[in-house]
Amino acid sequence: MTRSAVCRKGPRMENIDDIIKRIFRESIQIKEVFLRDNLDRITRVVDVITEALKKGNKILLFGNGGSAADAQHIAGEFVNRFLIERPPLPAIALTTDTSVLTSIGNDYDFAEVFSKQIRALGQEGDIAWGFSTSGGSVNVIRALEAAKKMGLVTIGFTGRDGGTVGMISDYHLNVPSNVTPRVQEVHIVVSHAICELVDWRLFQRPDHR
Repeated sequence: MTRSAVCRKGPRMENIDDIIKRIFRESIQIKEVFLRDNLDRITRVVDVITEALKKGNKILLFGNGGSAADAQHIAGEFVNRFLIERPPLPAIALTTDTSVLTSIGNDYDFAEVFSKQIRALGQEGDIAWGFSTSGGSVNVIRALEAAKKMGLVTIGFTGRDGGTVGMISDYHLNVPSNVTPRVQEVHIVVSHAICELVDWRLFQRPDHR
C-alpha cells in the first residue's frame, strides 16, 4: 500500500470552516454552562455594584493583558454610557496610567502595580473588580487583598478553577475553562450584562424594591 493511500484512510483534517464552527460552538457551550451555574451570582454582583454607586462610591477595575483591555472597556461603559442616556458613573481602570504603572514596576515590583493604586484611590465601600483568567495573577491578588483590608467590596472574574483570586473575592464569577479566549469571551458578555442591569436598576426602574 502506498503512503498516499494510508493518508487518505486516516481521520479527516479540520479545514478552516470546521475550525470556525468549533470555536463558535465552544464559546456558546461554555457561556451556557456559566449561565446555568452563575445566574444568582450575577444578580448579586449587579446588586452590590448598584448599591455602591447609589452611595457615591466608585468602581476600580484591573487585570493583565486581555483582562486589562476588559477592565478599560468596562470602565468606559460606566463613565460614558452603555445603552441608555444617563449621567456618567464613576469607574477607573487601574491599567491605563503608564507613568504610575512603570514607576511602581520599576521602583517596587510589578506585583504591586494595582495594590498601590488601590491604597491611593480606594475608599471604604468602593468596588475593586479584578480580572484574572488564571485566577493566580499575583498583582490582581495583592490588589484584592489590599482592597479587603480597606473595606472595599471585592469582585473576582476568573477562569480555570478560580485560584486564589476566587478564594479571596467577596463575589466570584468563574468560567470553568482552561482556554483563555473562551474565558475572556464569557467575561466580556457578563460584564456587558452587568452594565446593562446596573443602568436598568439605577435609571429605568429606580423604585424596583
